[in-house]
Amino acid sequence: MKLNRRARLIANYLPQYHPIPENNLWWGTGFTEWTNVTKAKPLYKGHYQPNLPADLGFYDLRVPEIRAAQAELAKEHGIEGFAYWHYWLGSGKRLLERPFEEVLTTGEPNFPFCLGWANHSWTGVWFGAPDKTLVEQTYPGWEDHEEHFYYLLRAFSDHRYITVEGKPLFLIFRPLEIPDVKEVVEFWRKLAHKEGLNGLHLVAGGLDLEKAIKLGFDASSYSHHRLVDQLLPKNKLLKKLVNKYRAVLKKPATYTYQEAMPYFLKAGKAPLNEYPSIVPNWDSTPRCQERGVVLYNSTPELFRKHFREALDKVADKPFENRILFAKSWNEWAEGNYLEPDQRFGKAYLEAIKEEIFTGD
Repeated sequence: MKLNRRARLIANYLPQYHPIPENNLWWGTGFTEWTNVTKAKPLYKGHYQPNLPADLGFYDLRVPEIRAAQAELAKEHGIEGFAYWHYWLGSGKRLLERPFEEVLTTGEPNFPFCLGWANHSWTGVWFGAPDKTLVEQTYPGWEDHEEHFYYLLRAFSDHRYITVEGKPLFLIFRPLEIPDVKEVVEFWRKLAHKEGLNGLHLVAGGLDLEKAIKLGFDASSYSHHRLVDQLLPKNKLLKKLVNKYRAVLKKPATYTYQEAMPYFLKAGKAPLNEYPSIVPNWDSTPRCQERGVVLYNSTPELFRKHFREALDKVADKPFENRILFAKSWNEWAEGNYLEPDQRFGKAYLEAIKEEIFTGD
């Protein structure tokens, strides 16, 4: 029996798990995301920390065997490919590029991918100091946009690159922060045509679809997990009191995963070019300490229910546009990952596998 996927599930992928000179300078030699993961401690009674990896261990993304094992694990459980976060900070400045560069130049693993431009300034968030700017995201002008496009072209031209109707999919995390973003989109489309691509499928992160289309994008994606802290508790007076209590006692915001679930997805079916995100779990206290948000009591079965709802949102679309993003594959210091851990093993991935595959 041939197994087909009910949707195109693309997992956001953080390439932070290897030392770089900048992080060595800012936070100490050898700093990676694992530094925050392993130093995490419970901040209140019943708080489950640290979340620690299982099958893949405390890996280093400079090791090709690790990248191959990740790809095999994702493929086996129905994930179409990875969306590697890509950091282009202006004037050719890149960070954390080595893992993807090696994927691109070696041709391994032979697993689909696309890129997402994480176009935000680097702050001290990875070490609990979000107000400290380390490297500013800049947009120097048209020459830089052109240089950026030709850097991306190497990836767009790879046979593994994820496409929609033959057009490379490229996600921009914060489109509204790009000056003259509509003109930039048009400029990149002209360059794509000039270089013989079928076009580009540009996805605006965090925007309503109507706004994204007006700015020249093809699609939008969203993840509403952060709305939970804005909208709960619903009683405004109670929310004021809760926030005051948290500030005095230096406690993170806490909500059950189950009460947060209704906010993850928009009501009704997803429009053709709107791509929801699924959220397996969330606990940002390893990075942010008491400023973090915790969605506690996430379980594989609750996640399965959430994933089923997301699959239903896109079920009526043509398969090419039946896209879901997973937030995320490996954001361990946000408690936001699908990789096996010491608490549940592969259970979240198994839930995906059991729901996404259908036999003909």
